[in-house]
Amino acid sequence: MKYDNIKNAVFVNRINRFCANIKIDGKTQPCHVKNTGRLGELLLKGAQCFVQEHDNPDRKTKYSLIAVKKGKEVVNIDSQAPNKVFYEWVKNGGFADGITLIKPETTYGNSRFDCYIEAGERKIFVEVKGVTLEKDGTALFPDAPTERGVKHLRQLCRCVKDGYEAYVVFVIQMKGIHAFSPNSETHEEFAKALFECRDEGVNILCLDCDVTPDSLNISQKIQVKL
Repeated sequence: MKYDNIKNAVFVNRINRFCANIKIDGKTQPCHVKNTGRLGELLLKGAQCFVQEHDNPDRKTKYSLIAVKKGKEVVNIDSQAPNKVFYEWVKNGGFADGITLIKPETTYGNSRFDCYIEAGERKIFVEVKGVTLEKDGTALFPDAPTERGVKHLRQLCRCVKDGYEAYVVFVIQMKGIHAFSPNSETHEEFAKALFECRDEGVNILCLDCDVTPDSLNISQKIQVKL
């Protein structure tokens, strides 16, 4: 996926979950943060960042924060991007052959999953999680407790019991990662639910991305360590 109107900026501080201050063209400006996660290791004062400039007079802010530089890598922090790049990857044949249906935002039971796919006789529910947290080359999820995430995992187990295939897909919004693990220190219940998924037959797939300031594309599968 490609972004337009991307500009260089410097991160100043986070005002709340949805808004931050950036310095751009010598001026401090408010900026929409497209991720409500903590992002504590990324949103550091003075960090180089990349923002999308909007030409919409009805917006509260002129800019949206898209990516942040961490060391030599660019990390995409747009929480809407993983679903979009996964959808593109599926359409381009990265997920499976013979796909006849890709339906986003599909309800099953008391959960709404990111994607439902049909390929021949295969009927597949998919939940996509974006990952921005990294430690020593290992991607970690979540970066904050997520009861909603636990609910999704347990409902995926129900899908398998009802005869469907089920996948939880972790899209790592950066390069330079060698493995993925659940972040049990931050949310032990999520880690336990992921172990349950593995034991119940839910497929756990982890994909890294090629990232530039104005693009994000799924690259390759990454080892999952549970």
